[in-house]
Amino acid sequence: MGQLEGKVAVVTGASRGIGKGIALVLAEQGATVYVTGRTVTPGEYYLPGTVGETAAECSERGKASGGKGVAVACDHGNDEQVAALFDRVKKDEGRLDILVNNAFQLSDDLIEPKPFWEKSLSNLEMWDVGVRSNFVAAWHAARIMAPQKSGLIVAISGYVGVTYTFGVVFGTAKSAADRMARDMAIELEPYNVASLSLWQGLTLTEKAYYNLEKSKENMTASITNMTGSSVEHPGRVIAALATDPDIMNRSGATYITTELAQEYGITDVDGRVIPSAREARGSPLWKPIREVDYRGK
Repeated sequence: MGQLEGKVAVVTGASRGIGKGIALVLAEQGATVYVTGRTVTPGEYYLPGTVGETAAECSERGKASGGKGVAVACDHGNDEQVAALFDRVKKDEGRLDILVNNAFQLSDDLIEPKPFWEKSLSNLEMWDVGVRSNFVAAWHAARIMAPQKSGLIVAISGYVGVTYTFGVVFGTAKSAADRMARDMAIELEPYNVASLSLWQGLTLTEKAYYNLEKSKENMTASITNMTGSSVEHPGRVIAALATDPDIMNRSGATYITTELAQEYGITDVDGRVIPSAREARGSPLWKPIREVDYRGK
C-alpha cells in the first residue's frame, strides 16, 4: 500500500494544473483526495479538465495503493460551499490530514503589460480567491486538525513573494499567502499541526502552455528562461512533507519547492532534477518558527 494510506487530503483548485498534479500524486500514494474546483462539465472552460475527471484519474492512479479521488464542485469564493466541503469531509472521513491551498483566480489580463490603474478593479478577484479563500479553507481545516493533534496545511505560492511578477495584485496576494502560512504556524504549533508555503517556479500547466504560446513576449526572462517542472513535481514534495516525522521543525517557513525536492531526493516524473531559481528570483523571507521565534518581534 502507499505511504499515505489512510490519510485524507483536500486539494483546492484541482480541475487542472498544479492542483490536479498534486491530487494525482497524493492519491497514487494512498490518500483519499477531495478534489475541488468550479469546472464540472467538459468544454465549459477554455482549458481542459473538470473536478470529476481529476477525481476519476486519482482513483485510477490509486488502485494499487488504496488511494482514491472524491470530486466536489466548489467555488472557493463562496463561504457556504467551502463550509459544506469541510462538513462533508468531517462527516464522511472523520479526519483531515492534508490541506493544499492551491485555488487562485488568475485574472484574464494578468500578463498584459499595463500598470495597475489601467487594469480593472476586478483584478481584486485574485485577493478573494487566493488570499481570503486560503484563510477560509484553513479555518475549517484547523477545526478538524487541531482536535486530532496532527495535520499539514500547504499554501502554493511563488518567487513573486520577493520579485515583481505580473502586477501589483498578484504580487500582494502571493506575499500575503506566505505571511498567512507563517502566522498560522505559530497558532497551530501547540496542536502539532504544521503550516508552510511553497514557492513553485514555472510549472508546465495547461495555462502555462497557453500563455507561453499566446504572450511569451509579455513575460519576464526570469520566467521564460526557467526550467519548468511537471504539475506532479510539487505533489511529490508535498507527499514527502506529509510523511516527514520531523515536519513540525519545518512549520512556519516558506520553501522553494525544487530545493525541498533535492533534500528529499525527489526528481520529476521524467527523472529530471529541477533547478532552483533562487539566484535569479530571490530567497524566501520566512524561516521555520522553531528556528526563529517571531512572537512579539
